[in-house]
Amino acid sequence: MRNILIFFFIVATSQYYGFCQEKNTILTQMKQDVNYLASDKLKGRKTGTIGEKRAAKYIAQKFKYYQLSEKGTKKYYQKFKGKLQHHHHQKSSKKNITGLNIIGFCDNNKKETIIIGAHYDHLGKKHQGSLHIGKKEIHNGADDNASGVSILINLIDTLCQKKSYNYLFIAFSGEEEGLLGSSYFTKNPTIDLDNVRFMLNFDMVGRLNEKRELAINGTGTSPSWPQLLKESNTCNLKLVLSDSGMGPSDHAPFYLNNIPVLHFFTGQHEDYHKPSDDIDKINFEGMHDIISYVVNIIEKSSKIDNFNFQETMQDNTSMPRFSVTLGIMPDYLYDGTGLRIDGVTKGKTASKHGLKKDDVIIKLGDEKINNIMDYMNGLSQFKKGDKTLIEILRDKKSIIKSITFL
Repeated sequence: MRNILIFFFIVATSQYYGFCQEKNTILTQMKQDVNYLASDKLKGRKTGTIGEKRAAKYIAQKFKYYQLSEKGTKKYYQKFKGKLQHHHHQKSSKKNITGLNIIGFCDNNKKETIIIGAHYDHLGKKHQGSLHIGKKEIHNGADDNASGVSILINLIDTLCQKKSYNYLFIAFSGEEEGLLGSSYFTKNPTIDLDNVRFMLNFDMVGRLNEKRELAINGTGTSPSWPQLLKESNTCNLKLVLSDSGMGPSDHAPFYLNNIPVLHFFTGQHEDYHKPSDDIDKINFEGMHDIISYVVNIIEKSSKIDNFNFQETMQDNTSMPRFSVTLGIMPDYLYDGTGLRIDGVTKGKTASKHGLKKDDVIIKLGDEKINNIMDYMNGLSQFKKGDKTLIEILRDKKSIIKSITFL
């Protein structure tokens, strides 16, 4: 009996240490990925620059290391062209650029393929999308989106051993310029999109917070998603779910091609589109939990016979147009009534009138604010110089302020 117990102890201990060793290896690899992609050497990975090409080469080398088949139009690379808005001495013009998608394929000889995507480009030194005020600095984009690329890379080895599907891994460029790379791929696919079961997009997944809140967009794009996401959540993540398949990230073009999608996102933060989005603020343990969760989702999805696509309701409504902003960063992980402020930009309307982080906007003019769509509808009613009242909750107390849009 004693020998049997010793045997089981040795087996259990070896399995435990094997698991820990695998996790530690992945954590080390993710740190190496983000450390390189978000280094000053790449100068912000802006589409069409040398920094973008260096990042593309790094990702292609990873694909080669994991023995993925080349699925670009030239080896792993798929070139695309686009026009960027270029600002110089208060003059605006359009500049032609060439970007690179990096595409690798794991062929398990199955009918269906899952697409794993993440964008690797960022803003360069300074760009019209920057929220930084001051002199030009490199925007390294550790969370946005070296984090997503690292998760993509570190899913390859595990997923390719899951023989239920083929897997197509795509690192997109041109996302910050308007989804250029993902839009180009869906119009010029290198596999048959009719055989794609679903697409998973990782964009800003490096800041899992203490509450373990993970936003997942696109949960209405298949009737199979809600139950599958719930059953797969063995890591005790607090899921903040959104039905819509649309959004400003690379899953949207796939949704528009009638493919079920999910976009994983750990939330907005004050370093978004600023030089301060650096590696020291990345939660690598949280990224590992997301990898574990995604592997569970994919494994359990193979038990579902019909993974049907469906259009989501709110995508039928037009997006309101507005010419003013408050200069706030919405908290996309907030699931209460109203719109909680996650950050305030200095010098903008909200800052000038004393709005603060964690204030919850519940009314703007005559518009009651229940969610971000109400907020955008409210903004669409105003123009620069207009005055109105805004009602907020601060520490659960109602405060009404008079504001003037700058």
